[in-house]
Amino acid sequence: MEVRIGVQHVAREVVIESKQTPDEVREQVASALEKGTPLTLTDERGHTVTVPAAVLGYVDVGSEQPFKVGFGS
Repeated sequence: MEVRIGVQHVAREVVIESKQTPDEVREQVASALEKGTPLTLTDERGHTVTVPAAVLGYVDVGSEQPFKVGFGS
């Protein structure tokens, strides 16, 4: 699942592919914003991304649906 993070005053967004469910990511984002602690997410390869809650612009959580390949559907 793709997660895109916008950081205030930074032109590029941070994009990671996560094995977490959308609900798990939303819970982590809500907790970080509520407590003022950094948001830390881990991608599919085990790399960690940490963004201070104070500079989060947005977090776009993709769906878990796999991409369709081919014609029709």
